[in-house]
Amino acid sequence: MAAPRKPAFERMEATLLACPRCKRAVPVRKRLLLVLPEGDKYEYLCPQCGSTCGTTVETPPPLGRI
Repeated sequence: MAAPRKPAFERMEATLLACPRCKRAVPVRKRLLLVLPEGDKYEYLCPQCGSTCGTTVETPPPLGRI
């Protein structure tokens, strides 16, 4: 049986997302929305119109790792 593959990266950061109101790809701003037990929830905002282009939940690193 093959060994499990190690991921090439741990996190990806969105820089361009499609804005539903502007109807084009825009550089987004990341804003903390909620602090949850499973991680911090962020939303990505369009800098032109302020609408939400997406959300993500970032889980904290496991304890014991530095």
